[in-house]
Amino acid sequence: MIPASVPDLAKPVLLVVDDDHMIRTLLAESLGMHGYQVETATNAQEMDGVLARCAVSLILLDVMMPGEDGLSVCRRLARTGAPPVVMLSALGDEPDRILGLEIGASHYLSKPCSPREILATVRAALRAREMQDAGDSRAFGFLGWRVDFAAHELFDPDGTLIDLTDGEFAVLRAFVERPRRVLARDALLEAARGPDTDAFDRAIDVQVSRLRRKLRSHDDEIIRTIRNEGYCFVPRVVRL
Repeated sequence: MIPASVPDLAKPVLLVVDDDHMIRTLLAESLGMHGYQVETATNAQEMDGVLARCAVSLILLDVMMPGEDGLSVCRRLARTGAPPVVMLSALGDEPDRILGLEIGASHYLSKPCSPREILATVRAALRAREMQDAGDSRAFGFLGWRVDFAAHELFDPDGTLIDLTDGEFAVLRAFVERPRRVLARDALLEAARGPDTDAFDRAIDVQVSRLRRKLRSHDDEIIRTIRNEGYCFVPRVVRL
C-alpha cells in the first residue's frame, strides 16, 4: 500500500517497488534510518502513481513482480528520463545482471543482499546522478597522468589510454578527490559500488591491487597501504 505521507523536500526520495511486504518494510525502515524519505509500491501501476505525485530521486525495483515485470518497467523508465534504477532480483546469474544493466538499470543487486550493500549502492547511484546532472567535466593530473571524470578516461604519462573497469575507475576517483588522506576500506567500498564489485571488504583489496598494476610507475609510490587503516593516494593532485 502506498503511504500517504507528505515527502520531506530536504531529503532525497527513494521509491521501493516490490510485491513482497516484508522486503518493502525492511528497506523502508533501513533506508529511512539513514536520512531518506522512502515511498513504496507493490507493482508497476502503484509505482506510476508515486512518480506522478513525488519527485523521486531513485527507484529500487524488484524484477519478478505480478503484472508488468521489473525488466519491462526498467526498459520503459529508461526511455522517459526517469530517476536511476537499482534492480533487486533473485536472478543473480551473469546473463541476468548484464540484461538488467543493458536495458537501463544503474546497478543490479542479487537477493539476498545486506542493508549495508543496498545503502552503499543507493549512495553511489545518487552520487553518480548528481555528478551527471551537474555536467561534471573535471579533469585532474598527477605524476604526468591525466584522468577525465566526464569522459571516463585515464591517460598515462605517454598519452596512452588505460582501460579501467567501472569499479577501478570509481576507486581511482575516490583517491583523486581525496589525495594524501587515509581512506578506510568502508569508504572505498561505498565509492566502488557497482556491477563488478561485491559486498565484502576484501573486494576493495582486489580492486586496489588491480589499480596499482595499471598505475605503473618506476620511481614513485602512488597508492600506499596504511596498515590496519586503509589506503592513501600519495601524489599531489592538480586540477587541469
